[in-house]
Formats: sequence, C-alpha cells, structure tokens
Amino acid sequence: MRRNWVAVGLIALVLCFSVAFLTGCAKKAALKEGAVVTQEQKAVSQAAKTDDAAARERALQEQALREQALREQALRDAAAREAAAKETADKAKKEEAVQAADILKELQIADIHFDYDKYNLKPEAQEILKKGAPAYLKYRNYKLVVEGHCDERGTNEYNLALGENRAMEAANYLSNLGIEKERIKTISYGKEMPLDKGHDEAAWAKNRRAHFVVFPPVK
Repeated sequence: MRRNWVAVGLIALVLCFSVAFLTGCAKKAALKEGAVVTQEQKAVSQAAKTDDAAARERALQEQALREQALREQALRDAAAREAAAKETADKAKKEEAVQAADILKELQIADIHFDYDKYNLKPEAQEILKKGAPAYLKYRNYKLVVEGHCDERGTNEYNLALGENRAMEAANYLSNLGIEKERIKTISYGKEMPLDKGHDEAAWAKNRRAHFVVFPPVK
C-alpha cells in the first residue's frame, strides 16, 4: 500500500514538472512571438514614418516648384506688360512726332518778297499771308517770328531799319487777319543773312524778303 502511494506521488510530481515545463515553454513562445510582433510593429511604424517624411519632402518640393513657376510667370507677365507699355509709349511718341510735323508743315508760310527799297506788301505777298493765317487761327498755341531781310545795297543801319519795316508790315497784316499780336514777334537781319550770295538783280530779288519761323508751344 505504501508503495502505491509513493508511485502516485511520483506520478503527480512528474505531472507537475511537465505542466510547469509546458507552461514555461508556452510563456517563452508567447514572449518570443510578442517580441517578433513588436519588432514588426516598430518596422511598420518606422516605414510609415519614413513614407510620411518622404511624402512631406515631395510635397515641399512640389510646393517649391509651384512657387518658382508662379514667380517666373509673374516675371514674364511683368516683362510683357513693360514691353507692351514701352511699345504703346513709343507708338504714341511716333504719332505725336508725325502730328507735330504735320502741324508745322501746315503752319509754314512761304517767304514773301519786296521791291527794291520798299516794305509795302505786294498783292502776291498778301495772298500768301491770307493762305497762311487760317492755320494759326486753328493752332492758337503756336507762335510766329517774322524775319525782315534786305539785299546787300545800302548801309547796315539803313537795311536793319528797312528789314524791320518789312517784318512789321507782314506781322500787322497777319494780325489784321485775326492772329493775336502777342503771338507774333519781329526781327530784322538787314543784309546780314542773304539767301542768295550773288551780286546781281536775281540774287537781290531773292534777298528782299520776309521769312516766317514757327515756334511750337513750350511743353
């Protein structure tokens, strides 16, 4: 009977050791499996962080490229606007220059000529002045200088006075046609600025004249 109890005790002890051993192995396996899972989770988390960082980097690069493209487009737009403005300004200047040249041409009065030692206006001179006056009534901000000239005969003093009378006669006639007196100035050059430097009647006839100089408005 005693042996039977000893045998039972031994069997129970073996069972206890087996259970303990199996439980320990199970715990070790569980711990090992848990460690593997933890490492995998860490790897996944690390990979996710790496992917997030790469995604952020790509997003930043794409944003930088978009901003650079916008800056370049803004520069191109500004350059295009500047070029268009310059073209418009250049075109306006050219048109203004052409218009100014046309006005000056319209305002130009041909020289009128006088008989020897005379300053009265001949009929043909009056017709020239009548044709020239309307432009000055149209463009009232332009002024006019009338130059009086003589041929080479006579003294300097005499020809200066004669040239002034010729210029004044033309200026008064234009004023009577409606051009304001304050817009017309006169000057005499006497015989100092001959148009033709010849010494015959043909040259002298050319030099006995009134010459008209247009003065544009001061900007």
